[in-house]
Amino acid sequence: MQTLRKGYTTGVHASFAFKCALDSFLCTSLTSISKTNKMDNDDIDVTKGCEIVVIITKDKNELHLNPIFQTPQLFTCRGSSMEIYAGKGVGVVTKKGLKIAPNFPAINPAPLDAMKKAFEKLCKDKKDLKLYCSISITDGEELAKQSANSKVGVLGGLSILGTKGIVKPISSAAYMDSVETEIGFANQNGYTPLVFTLGNLSLEYARKYYDDEQIIEVGNFVYDSFKIADSLKVKNVLFICGIGKMTKIAQGFKNTHNRFGVIDFELLKKRIKSTFNVQVDTKSTLTVKGISQQLKELGLKDEFYKMVEKDAQNEVSQWFEQMKIQME
Repeated sequence: MQTLRKGYTTGVHASFAFKCALDSFLCTSLTSISKTNKMDNDDIDVTKGCEIVVIITKDKNELHLNPIFQTPQLFTCRGSSMEIYAGKGVGVVTKKGLKIAPNFPAINPAPLDAMKKAFEKLCKDKKDLKLYCSISITDGEELAKQSANSKVGVLGGLSILGTKGIVKPISSAAYMDSVETEIGFANQNGYTPLVFTLGNLSLEYARKYYDDEQIIEVGNFVYDSFKIADSLKVKNVLFICGIGKMTKIAQGFKNTHNRFGVIDFELLKKRIKSTFNVQVDTKSTLTVKGISQQLKELGLKDEFYKMVEKDAQNEVSQWFEQMKIQME
């Protein structure tokens, strides 16, 4: 079995580049530029391989900033100070509901805290320094189009993310970070219900009736997404997906990716028999759509869909009893 590669978050890479740039500046007293490329790993992440650039200088005009209005983060230590800005390709937060307040650079608290500690350690014996720093991601504005940043009000680039520092392969930590951000944003801004979608067709359907800000694409991560919603005290979720995936949820699957298992068609066959007193042929078609076509010919397709929806709703409701959950 192939060993899957772990990696470090953008936050770890940015913090490392920040420390290197500050070390260099304090040794030379000249503008310092440090670059690092985010190492590859076996996770799903648009930032893999991206170049992170940190500039530290005494002259703010030497920085290459995101043009969107921003308020810098401020570090202070014994009379010295440093302003931290979003450079080109790093976003600026423009809406409430995220971990960072509006108008500040989109740098999460954990990497920001690591940079602050490095500043305090390296500058503890310095006096009256007034420094400026920008953190940029090369082509970050273009890469951000593949993310949900603009939907939650992070404009002009990507976010510097990270909590524990390590990206675990196939756990899709970066993807779930995005899901958590979107859920928190929608919840804090009063959207209800939150609409979870699984697949392109369900997303297209949801967009006909709901605002983009309240729609969260949860991928196959059904349980993990509901767990995040529960932890953030979300009360009302509408879940939309195709009948095949809905059947997997009804049968207890917490993740609907095929590597976690496939639909038990014998179990489905028995469920249909007990509910409608109808014998379906599962040997001729091992797809739920094929079975629904058989039931359509008997005038039972709509009732079959309702049965699966109810079973899935009951399953998820057992996972999270405090949440009102509706399935479509």
